[in-house]
Amino acid sequence: MDPPLTAVDPAVAARWQRLAQRPVVLEVRGLGMRYPDRAGRPVSVLHDVSFTVRRREFITVVGPSGCGKSTLIRIIAGLTRHTSGEVLLDGRPIQGPGPDRGMVFQSYSLFPWLSVLRNVMFGLEMQGKGHDEARAEALQWLSFVGLEDKAEAWPSQLSGGQSQRVAIARALAPGPRILLMDEPFAALDPHTRAALQEHLLQIWQHIDITILFITHDIDEALWLADRVFVLQPPDAEHPGGWLQEIIPVPLLVPRTREMVATPAYRQTRAYLEQLIHPPRLAPVGERLPVFKLTKAGDEVL
Repeated sequence: MDPPLTAVDPAVAARWQRLAQRPVVLEVRGLGMRYPDRAGRPVSVLHDVSFTVRRREFITVVGPSGCGKSTLIRIIAGLTRHTSGEVLLDGRPIQGPGPDRGMVFQSYSLFPWLSVLRNVMFGLEMQGKGHDEARAEALQWLSFVGLEDKAEAWPSQLSGGQSQRVAIARALAPGPRILLMDEPFAALDPHTRAALQEHLLQIWQHIDITILFITHDIDEALWLADRVFVLQPPDAEHPGGWLQEIIPVPLLVPRTREMVATPAYRQTRAYLEQLIHPPRLAPVGERLPVFKLTKAGDEVL
């Protein structure tokens, strides 16, 4: 398999050096996750996963189905308890959910019985802020994501893209150290998805936030990230999902759509494609079942 790049632009290399000098925010050491199946036998979801994330990095995590991407982010969020290893945020073990981590899910997770404004106020009020202070801050966050005119709307009155922008504002309002996003744009149409990718990059560039973003889309992973983490499902050597490779993205920030036509982007994308979707030959004798559901003479060839 060819390496992702044979040469790196000097400006990109200099940016990588600057990123490497930032303090570590998140550290995962030897993380493992097992659970018993119906017969009581242990099933491994994650195996010996280790990595660090630095302040204000944008990390995307990709991998085939069954590699443990969502389990990983739920452990970091404190929603799922790991069975081995350590997860440290600013050097402190993660024991459960906390305001130092914001979470945006794939499904629209706004409280349907609260207005858009009250949804964003929720975390601020849970921190003990008074109604007026929470309201003022929530309005600022809604303005930041371009939805101040929807403050009094109900979640049911929003489009999918608007719902996720409110969810991002709600997650950021309490001031977390890290924003965790589990395929937040997967259910959106391509146009809305591209617009939200651009919006998220603008948010990230203007506030002090570190982002860990789960996706199944290679182009989304490359477009957004400083580094791409590639998880793989269990195999003969690894009983659970494992971290195969960490790939620095050879693009400068801010991103422009012209970058996707550069050799650096195309070569890195091809390398990721090989990692995630390697060529597979069907075993000898493996055949699709034969069904004929069309009329004779109605052929596609």
